[in-house]
Amino acid sequence: MIMAFKLAMEGFIVLCLVISSMDVLGAIASGVLQPPPIYVLGDSTLDVGNNNFLPGPSVPRAKMYYGIDSPGVPAGRYSNGFNVADFIAKSMGFLSSPPPYLMLAPSTGLLVSTALETGVNYASGGSGILDVTNAWQQIIPLSKQVQYFNDTRAKMVAAVGSAAADALLARSVFLISVANNDLSGFTIWELMQNRSAAQQPSDAAAFLAYLISNYSATITELYAMGARKFAIVNAALIGCTPAARVVSQPLGACAEGVNLLAAGFNVALRSLLATDLAPRLPGLVYSLADSFVLMKDFFADPPAWGFTNIASACCGDGFLLAQSACMPTSKVCPTRYERDQHIFWDPFHFSQRASFLTAQAFYDGPSKYTTPINFMQLAQSI
Repeated sequence: MIMAFKLAMEGFIVLCLVISSMDVLGAIASGVLQPPPIYVLGDSTLDVGNNNFLPGPSVPRAKMYYGIDSPGVPAGRYSNGFNVADFIAKSMGFLSSPPPYLMLAPSTGLLVSTALETGVNYASGGSGILDVTNAWQQIIPLSKQVQYFNDTRAKMVAAVGSAAADALLARSVFLISVANNDLSGFTIWELMQNRSAAQQPSDAAAFLAYLISNYSATITELYAMGARKFAIVNAALIGCTPAARVVSQPLGACAEGVNLLAAGFNVALRSLLATDLAPRLPGLVYSLADSFVLMKDFFADPPAWGFTNIASACCGDGFLLAQSACMPTSKVCPTRYERDQHIFWDPFHFSQRASFLTAQAFYDGPSKYTTPINFMQLAQSI
């Protein structure tokens, strides 16, 4: 399966690079600037296939029925089609998210040309800010993703020189969505100790401080490598996923404990960016996207967003189709129309339509969903 995926992705990448190169020539001729490259780091909300190249039976991979609507076969996304990274990249002027790093890494030439043209996607499903998060799954933690970016940067410098590479990176967008798995993991750990985060506020406060400290170090490290423009997605309303609902009390309701933890993380992240990193790191520009509030709005008025089902998955088994992962043997919503009416595709992840609406809100939507600027303003900033 990995070989088939690799061959399919290679063909797709070649097509994208050819079209992108033609666009560059056209842009130069017309005097229109190309969109800046986008470098993607984070978890399964942004992963476009890196996990498919990882060895080991415990690695979470997006197999059948993932990709059922776009492109029609599994393409490394944890979705029935495109994900948020794809739709952000599309909004910027690309065909989709940049390709996965592990697809490009065997060929230095392909890696460098892609990194210079469109950027690279390093995200890995299951990953977190902390190395220990889901380490048993042998995924790529955020620290390793940053290391992969640094390796890419070194190859870019070797190819075009440090001045050109630094100039390109300074205008590039660094899209990051991570923390949901860390927060979920902490909640599970607390439950295993027969307590909740709400019952042990000192535990939760210490954990959030540790998480934010690690995130701060990561962003600072990327800044030292040349990153200047950060598009950061905060923690989602993770207690309202189908997976959380099937273990909550009462059954089917949102798990408010983990939602409170996510809300606390988001307050700390907003403060970190506004009062620490931005003042301390000259030239750093950021847009902080509020996935938490957007999901609240989805749930508050589903018809306004085109949804009829806000609680169950479209691929899975059992109650809310969320008591098992989406597998080739799972029950699946039978039509694309029905899948588009669900917020969630599987027990954990958005449907393609929910991902589209999310990217739309973050890119140039109402100001309540981004601060201090939106993703479009970030991409266009000098």
